[in-house]
Amino acid sequence: MVQPIIDIQSISKCFGDLTVLDNLSFQVAPGEKLALIGPSGSGKTTILRVLMTLETLTSGHVLIEDEQLWHMERGGKLVDADETHLHKMRNSIGMVFQHFNLFPHKTVLENVTLALRLVRGVAKKQADERALELLDLVGLADKRDQKPASLSGGQKQRVAIARALALEPKIMLFDEVTSALDPELVDEVLNVMRRLGEETDMTMLLVTHEMGFARDFADRVLFFDKGRIIESGPPEQIFTDPQEERTRTFLRKVLSAGVSRAESAAVAI
Repeated sequence: MVQPIIDIQSISKCFGDLTVLDNLSFQVAPGEKLALIGPSGSGKTTILRVLMTLETLTSGHVLIEDEQLWHMERGGKLVDADETHLHKMRNSIGMVFQHFNLFPHKTVLENVTLALRLVRGVAKKQADERALELLDLVGLADKRDQKPASLSGGQKQRVAIARALALEPKIMLFDEVTSALDPELVDEVLNVMRRLGEETDMTMLLVTHEMGFARDFADRVLFFDKGRIIESGPPEQIFTDPQEERTRTFLRKVLSAGVSRAESAAVAI
């Protein structure tokens, strides 16, 4: 059995009386492309934020390459991780957010090189060279000197992907990266993600409502509801022959809410 790159062990996350993640456990294999689907508020984004150390755990453990993420050993006991440990663990993980989060006063090139220079201490020349390689990968090398305000939403999201790739993470997290885009701009971002999936061995976790893309892209799909995994399996099973009524109900609603005709034909429920 392959050692999982991510091992989530009985984690819970509560905000006051609200339980967002409910005793959740699953593993992710190195290089696996995992799609997380489910209704809004089901805990999908919270999982990504826990992995990115943006949300603390209420209970449970997360291991990245067999090393505790939110805990560390001290005196033979597990204690809460300090900021030094979290910073080290964070180096293996990149995240692309729904709303880009680019620095408006910096150029496209500067947005991509910033982490390389500040976090890794890479010299400007080397950082610029690496950033241009990544901008070429996402089709935006010609926009290097422009500010984010001059870019379309799809272009901003592609810059955000290049920025996340700059630190060469082993794990990439994508949180509804197309939901803030106009419909005609969605494909340009999804095409970059397809290329990453085909040309790299990164482990990728994707939270999305793009069911057609999830089916084509993912090795495995997890369907979430109320902080729990209701169903897990290969895309063909989840989208063609879901075993749980809750999964079938969700997919029907998503399709009737405006999934394209092509996707509707491809997804039989």
